[in-house]
Amino acid sequence: MKYLKFGFILFLLCSVSSVMAQYDVKANYDKQEVDIKMRDGLKLHTTIYTPKDTSKSYPILMQRTPYSSRPYGENQYRKQIGPNKFLMEQGNIIVYQDVRGRWMSEGKYDNMRGFIPKKKRKETDEASDTYDTIDWLVKNVDNTNGNVGTWGISYPGHYAAMSVLSDHPALKAASPQAPIGDFYFDDFHHNGAYLLSYWVATAVFGYDKEGPTTESWYPIPDIGTKDAYQFFLDIGPLSNLDKYYGEDNVFWQQLKDHPDYDEFWQERGLVQHMKDVKPAVLTVGGLFDAEDLYGPFEIYKSLEENSDNFNAVVFGPWSHGDWARLRERQAVGNMYFGDDLSENFQVNYETKFFNHFLKDEGEFNAAEATMYDTGAMQWDEYEMWPPENAIATDFYLGDNQNLSKEANPSFENKFVSDINKPVPFTEDIKVTFTPRKFMTDDQRFAARRPDVMVYETEVLEEDMKLSGEILAALEVATTGTASDWIVKIIDVYPADAEDSEEMQDHLKMSNYHMMVRSEVFRGRYRESFSEPKPFVPNQKTSVDFQIQDVNHTFKKGHKLHIQVQSTMFPYIDRNPQKYVDNIFEATEDDFETHTHTIYGDSKIVLPVVK
Repeated sequence: MKYLKFGFILFLLCSVSSVMAQYDVKANYDKQEVDIKMRDGLKLHTTIYTPKDTSKSYPILMQRTPYSSRPYGENQYRKQIGPNKFLMEQGNIIVYQDVRGRWMSEGKYDNMRGFIPKKKRKETDEASDTYDTIDWLVKNVDNTNGNVGTWGISYPGHYAAMSVLSDHPALKAASPQAPIGDFYFDDFHHNGAYLLSYWVATAVFGYDKEGPTTESWYPIPDIGTKDAYQFFLDIGPLSNLDKYYGEDNVFWQQLKDHPDYDEFWQERGLVQHMKDVKPAVLTVGGLFDAEDLYGPFEIYKSLEENSDNFNAVVFGPWSHGDWARLRERQAVGNMYFGDDLSENFQVNYETKFFNHFLKDEGEFNAAEATMYDTGAMQWDEYEMWPPENAIATDFYLGDNQNLSKEANPSFENKFVSDINKPVPFTEDIKVTFTPRKFMTDDQRFAARRPDVMVYETEVLEEDMKLSGEILAALEVATTGTASDWIVKIIDVYPADAEDSEEMQDHLKMSNYHMMVRSEVFRGRYRESFSEPKPFVPNQKTSVDFQIQDVNHTFKKGHKLHIQVQSTMFPYIDRNPQKYVDNIFEATEDDFETHTHTIYGDSKIVLPVVK
C-alpha cells in the first residue's frame, strides 16, 4: 500500500481544475472557518469567503463536498473559488463544506446517504444538512442578500442535486454538474455490471476516519504495474482483490454484499425523489463522460416530469468536468470538437444562470436543452429533450455485417467469448482511477477481433442526425448460463479525413472508428435488476436495455457502424459466463468460455431526426 497526495486524487476524481487568469483571491476576499451545528448536534466544518467590498450585498454560492474544503487555516486561501472565474471576480459569497463524516466534519460518513422523505425531528440526511447549513449562513453571514445557490461536479454535483430537496426558502438556484443519480447506474455500476476500472477509487470512499482531520486517511493500493489489463487478468476472480481491501473498507464490503439492485442501492437513489422541486435547476453534463451520464440525464428528465420549476440542461462535448477548465481547444482523446467551448458555457450559461436567479441581474434565455452536436460540431437548442422530431427508427443486425431495415429471425451470428482473452476497452496501456479518453477512441482494434460482431450502413449519401435515447433490443442465446452484452454506436470517418493535432502517433483519422456511445448490460438482469436469473443454454432470449442519449450527426460520406460484444475489459469486470449467485464470490472454476449467438431480428432503435 502507498498513500497518494490528496490533490492528485481530487484531480482524478473530480476533474474540476481550471486554467485561470491571475486573480488574487486573498486581496479581494476575507476567509473564515466555522463549525455549523446540525439538528442532531453534530458539527460540519464550513469555509466562507466573503468579498472585502462591503458596499453591497451578495448571494451565497455553496458547494458541499466529500473531497475536502481545504486549504485549512484562515490564512490559507484557494487560488480559485466559486464555479468559475467570472463569478469569482464579479463578487459572491463562496462557501465550501466538508460533508458529514469527511475531513474536518464530525459524524460518520455514509457513501451516497439516502434521502429520507418524511424525517422525524432529529433525523438527518444530506438534504437536512443542507437546510441547516443554509439556515445558519443566511442568519449569520454579513452582506448577504438572502439568496443561495448550490453547485458541484461529480460527487459534489450529487450534493447540489440533493440540495433542491432541502426545501429551504433561501435556496433559489442549483446547478448539479455530472451528478450521481443512482450509484447502481453511475460510476461503479452500469446496468448491473461492475465497472472494474473504478476499483482503485474504492479506497477513497471505503475507509472510516476516527475524527476530524486535515490529512487523508485512506491507503491507495499499489498494484505494481502500469498495465491494468494484465493486472486484473492475472488477479482472476474479484474475490482475489480482497488482498487489497479488507473488512475495514466498508464500501468494498457493500459492493460485494449487494451485487443486485436491492433495498441497499434503491434507498440511495436520488432520481426518484425529484418531485415538486422549487429552485431553478441547470443540470450540466459531458456527452463523453464515462463516469456520470445516467445522473444528469435522468435528474433532468425526472424534474421535467415531476416538477414545475425552471429546469434546463446543457451537455457539451466534454469528458468528466471538462467544462470547468478554460482551454482554447476542446478535445476528448483524439477527437477535436471546437474552440473556447468551456468559456462559452461559463460566461453564457453558468454565470448568467446564477446572476439571474440570485442577483436578479440580466436575462437567462437559455433553451430548455442546449446540446452540442458531436458530429456536426455545433451547438443545438431544443424546446424539449429528447426533441419531438426524433423518430425511433429500427436498424436490424443483419447478415454480411449489414445494418438492415428488415428483420431476419433465421439469421444467426455466432462468436466465441474466450474468458481468458476478453476484448480490451482501449489500446492504451495505463492504470487510471476513472477512464476518459476511451469514450471517443478508435474502435478498429475491436472491429478486427473475431469476438466482436460488426454491422454498418453503406456510405451515407446525406447527413443522418441522432438526438435522444437509444434502445438495444437484442435476440440472443448462449451455450452458457450467463453473459454480458455490450453495444457500441460508432461513426466511421471517410478515407480522406484529416488528422487533428490531438491524434495519437500510431493512428490516423482516415477510416477512424469514433465511438459515439457504448453501454453494457449484465444479462442476468434482463427481467429485473433486483431478481437475477440464469440463461437457459441455447435458448433464444430477449435482452433489452437503454443506451444513454446522444446528439450526433453522421455526416454525408461517413458510415454508421454498430459493434456487439460480451467483454470490455478491464473497464467492465469479466462475467464468468456460468451463472453464480454473486459474481464477487465466483471462483476460478466458475469462469468458462462459451459461444454466443445474435439473431437477425435483433435491432438497435435509433432516434433519427426528421
